Amino acid sequence: MTDPTLDDAIAIGRRRRLRRRRPALRRPLTIIGLVIAGAWLVLIVFGDLIAPADPLAQDFPRFESPSSAHWFGTDGLGRDVLSRVILGARVTIPLAVLLVFLAMTIGAAAGAVAGYFAGVVDGTIMRLSDLVFAFPPILLAMAVVASLGPGLRNAVLAVVIVAWPSYARVVRSLVLTFRGREFVAASRLLGASNRRALVVDVMPNVYGPVLVLATLELGNALLLLAGLSFLGLGARPPSPEWGAMVAEGARTFDRWWIAMFPGLAILTVVIAFNFLGDSLRDALDPRTSRALSSEAR
Repeated sequence: MTDPTLDDAIAIGRRRRLRRRRPALRRPLTIIGLVIAGAWLVLIVFGDLIAPADPLAQDFPRFESPSSAHWFGTDGLGRDVLSRVILGARVTIPLAVLLVFLAMTIGAAAGAVAGYFAGVVDGTIMRLSDLVFAFPPILLAMAVVASLGPGLRNAVLAVVIVAWPSYARVVRSLVLTFRGREFVAASRLLGASNRRALVVDVMPNVYGPVLVLATLELGNALLLLAGLSFLGLGARPPSPEWGAMVAEGARTFDRWWIAMFPGLAILTVVIAFNFLGDSLRDALDPRTSRALSSEAR
């Protein structure tokens, strides 16, 4: 039977941690990030109902500037730019989330194995990550896509290959910190296997920093994915992808609205993820949480 005093202490500790995190989650930048991310989520889910026209339909005058009929104007094929920006969110944002999840999963697994088992395994994984870090991300991603062929699937794969070492290094450093702690040694003495000690005792202490890194990296992943589409190595026409739309506007620079509005969409999403990542970091860092709690008082 559990000691009631111990249960009360655990509950009090949880309430104190929650109180320390609340100021970080109530900051103006956090609210702005949540509002922007929520707005784009609504557009992703209900885009078909909100978009004023079919994003692929060429039913309107070419190069019509923004007006009450077409708020974001039309492009060189007579397509409504507002509809393409709204429906483009369904392409760009979910793919950015997917590739960050894949990179986080691969990098976290590699970093955990390298940090816990060390030795030859650690050296091999870290040298492989150093090899990836030796190249500028956009150049390495371009090389991967060029070898596999242009397309969104290959672009996502290229960004995953570029992004996983960041997670591997962070997770490795955290695992190295926790694997020598007393609770891990006690678990091993009680008969836990290496795998159980790693998964049950070490990894739960790693999730917070990795989640913060993933939130911050969402913006970078979106920029890299849009950059590949801008260079013609990502989305293929007529897909309403933001990077490809910016590239189309760059070819007709005097029609400023074609590139500006998808560019602003990319800007808002990157800002929202950066704000949310900073807020998560402040909420999960005990020292920052205590400082914000003191300021709130």
